[in-house]
Amino acid sequence: MLRLNAALALLLLVCAIAVVSARHQARKLFVELQQAQAQARALDIEWGRLLLEQSTWAMHSRVEVVAQHQLHMAVPDAARIHLLLPPEAVGP
Repeated sequence: MLRLNAALALLLLVCAIAVVSARHQARKLFVELQQAQAQARALDIEWGRLLLEQSTWAMHSRVEVVAQHQLHMAVPDAARIHLLLPPEAVGP
């Protein structure tokens, strides 16, 4: 009977250590999950900011101003514009 009690006590001690270890691992993984979610939120905010910046840089009026002032470009006269049609639009 004494051996059975000792074996059960040892089994109880092993189970208790396993429970403590499992709870510690669960807490550690939960902290990692929270950190990953915070990083995902930060990346979503950065993505939105970059999309807004991209749309600002690509605005037609801004592109036109940069083309005229920095690149010294201008719209050509109507007489200098040649319209090229695709071969299927011209016909046989």
